Amino acid sequence: MSSDTKVSRSADLYARALEVMPGGVSRNTVLRDPHPIYADFGEGCRVTDIDGVTRLDFSNNMASLIHGHACPAIVDAVTKQLARGSAFTTATEIEVRYAEHICSRSPSFEKMRFVNSGTEALMVALKASRAYTGRAKIAKVEGSYHGGYDYAEVSQAPSPDTWGSIDQPNSVALARGTPNSALNDVVILPFNDPERAIAILNQHADDLACILLDLMPHRVGLRPADAEFVTALREWATKNGSLMVLDEVITFRTEHGGLQSRYDITPDLTAIGKMIGGGFPVGAVAGRAEVMDVLNPRAEKLLFPHSGTFSANPISTTAGLAAMELFDKPAVARLNALAERAMEGIRQAIADTGAPACVTGTGSMFRVHMKEQPPRNFREAYLSAEESHRLKALLEHMFDEGFMLINTCSATLSTPMTETEIDALIAAFRSGFESMVASL
Repeated sequence: MSSDTKVSRSADLYARALEVMPGGVSRNTVLRDPHPIYADFGEGCRVTDIDGVTRLDFSNNMASLIHGHACPAIVDAVTKQLARGSAFTTATEIEVRYAEHICSRSPSFEKMRFVNSGTEALMVALKASRAYTGRAKIAKVEGSYHGGYDYAEVSQAPSPDTWGSIDQPNSVALARGTPNSALNDVVILPFNDPERAIAILNQHADDLACILLDLMPHRVGLRPADAEFVTALREWATKNGSLMVLDEVITFRTEHGGLQSRYDITPDLTAIGKMIGGGFPVGAVAGRAEVMDVLNPRAEKLLFPHSGTFSANPISTTAGLAAMELFDKPAVARLNALAERAMEGIRQAIADTGAPACVTGTGSMFRVHMKEQPPRNFREAYLSAEESHRLKALLEHMFDEGFMLINTCSATLSTPMTETEIDALIAAFRSGFESMVASL
C-alpha cells in the first residue's frame, strides 16, 4: 500500500492542489499526512484510490452514503433523470413525491421544505424558530456540531482554557472574527445534565427562540441522550414558549423515523440531510405545520422569505427518494444488527487485550474512544495529548489494514456490508488494540 508509484501520484496531485486551494483541499476532513488519498472509483462498500489500492469504507462520505457507492438503483434513477434535465426554474413532480415520502416516516413531520445541505437545513430551522417566536437567542449543547453557521458553530470546539465553568459554560467562537453579537445570542448547555441545563435555560427564559439538540452528537461522544435530559428540555421549551429543534442530519439513519422515534417527545422542527440525498447534496427541514408556515409565501404576512437555486433539484430528489425507499424498516433493522455485532466484537477485543478504550453509538454508527469509560459529555470526551496520540496511531493502523474511518475513529455502515466486512473490521481493531497495549 506504500509503493513508490502510489506516493508519487498522490504527492504530485496534492502539490498541484496546493497551488489552487487553501491547504490543497475544499474540505478539511479529507486531509491526512503527508497528503490525502484520491479516490478513483467506489463500488458497494469499497473504494479504490488512484494508485489501485482498495479499502473498506466505513466513513461513507461522512455518514451520507447509506447504500455505499454506485448503488445500481440510484445510478439507474439518476441516469434517467439526467437525460430529462438536472434543474429547472419550475417545480417538479419528484419534489412532491419525495416530500410525501419523507413526511410519511415521522409523525412530527407535518410539512417540510428541501434545501441543499445539512448546514443550510440548520440555518433554516434556526431562522424559522426566530421568525415564529420573535426571539433571537438559541440554546445548544457544548461541543455539538451543527454545520457552518455562525450561531450553530458557537462552542463547537472549546478547550479547557476557554470553556469556563460547567455550571455556566462560555460561548466560545470557532472562527476568528465571529461577531460578539453571535456569541451573546447563543446559550451553551452541558449534555445529559438536566439540572444544570434547566438552571441555565431559566436565565434566558424570555429570550430563547429554540433549543437546538442532536440526540446523539458525534463530537460530544456519540452517546445517545438520556431520556430524562431530552424530556426536561422538551417540557421547558413548551412551558416557556420556545421551540425544540432536533438535528437529525446524521442520526436520521438510526431508525426508519429517525432517532427521535425512540423518545417520548415531539420536536417542533427537525433538520435532516446526508443520507436523504442518495449521494447528492441535500438537506431538509420538517416539522409542525404551524411553525413551517412561517416560510409560506402565500401567507397574509410572510415572516421568513426563503429560496435556493438548487433546492429540490430533480437529481437530488430522485436519488434521495430511491435511496430512502430502499432504506425501509427491514433494511434499517438489518444494518442496526450489523452495527451491534461490530460494537460487541470491539468491546470484546478491548476486554481481551486490556486496551484503554471503549465504544459508544447506536443504530448503524459507532465511535471508539481512547478512554476506559464511555464519556457522558464533551468535556469527558475531550482528548488529552496522550489519548490523541493513541487515537492517531490506531487510525493509521486501521488505514494500513485497509479500512477507512471518520477521523474521530467513528464508523458508519452501508447496506452492501455483510457479516464478513464487520468481522474483518473487528479483527483489525483487535490487532490495533494489541499494538497499542504493547506500546504502552
